[in-house]
Amino acid sequence: MARKKPAVSHGGGAPWLNTFADLMNLLLCFFVLLFSMSNVDSEKFEDVSVSMANSFGIFEGGGSSIGEGSLISSGMTQMNDLGEYYSNMGEASQKTPNNNEVESNPDTKDGTSDNEDTGSDGTTGSTDGTGSSGDVNLQEALDKVQKEMESLTTEMYDKVSALSEKDNLGDYVNLTLDPNFQFVQITLKGSILFDSGQAELKPEAESILAKIGDILHKFDGYFIEITGYTDNVPMSSSTYKDNNWLSSARALNAAQFLIENSDLDPSKLKYSGRGEYDPISSNATADGRAKNRRIEIKIYNELSGK
Repeated sequence: MARKKPAVSHGGGAPWLNTFADLMNLLLCFFVLLFSMSNVDSEKFEDVSVSMANSFGIFEGGGSSIGEGSLISSGMTQMNDLGEYYSNMGEASQKTPNNNEVESNPDTKDGTSDNEDTGSDGTTGSTDGTGSSGDVNLQEALDKVQKEMESLTTEMYDKVSALSEKDNLGDYVNLTLDPNFQFVQITLKGSILFDSGQAELKPEAESILAKIGDILHKFDGYFIEITGYTDNVPMSSSTYKDNNWLSSARALNAAQFLIENSDLDPSKLKYSGRGEYDPISSNATADGRAKNRRIEIKIYNELSGK
């Protein structure tokens, strides 16, 4: 007896697929309907945009930075703490002037900063050295150094003055004390040491300069500066083309003599010429011009930084 062939189904697949397809169509229609009924709040979107631009700097060129981070516009990321910045955004704008809120440091009870301490006199100073207390301490230190410099330089002046009187140099030198107490200055008239327009020491001037070298040797290790000056009368010769060259040569020759005859340390000796540019008297008179032609020797104290 021949077997029957099984019936072939001509349907569209499993029956549950039809139900699933109907459900997807209904959901799609539902979301389309929701979207058509929605309305974007333009004002709120604008506020959020402005807030983001001011906080992160990513709307207008990305030129602002978050805290101490690198600029976003430089190709760097600053999104590590984005959640914290976003959660705190707009907190200040939510506070109105009418709520009379007073912000205080949570680490203090009376609202004062924990970086300040109150002195016994009721003044407030900074503990990190940047407040009034630090300024007072700095001023006290400066005053102490100034008094010490005054004491040292005055003692130096008295010593140089006593040695000058002992060597009978009163008619040849003039001693002065720096107003800021950095050095003692010995001034010699140029006419004593040099002929007019010349930089070579006079033979009779060598004995005077040798005695001054003995005084300078008492301050071994101190910085000594020798400067030459002239008047404003123009000069020109085959050796020195102007007063600057002449004054420099005079200072150099004086320093060279002191180095060779007084055993001074060349590393502690400076010499230069200033020409006519620092007069101490008027060049309108012969007496004034004679005062301007001079050699100055400055002995700096140990605290002057020289």
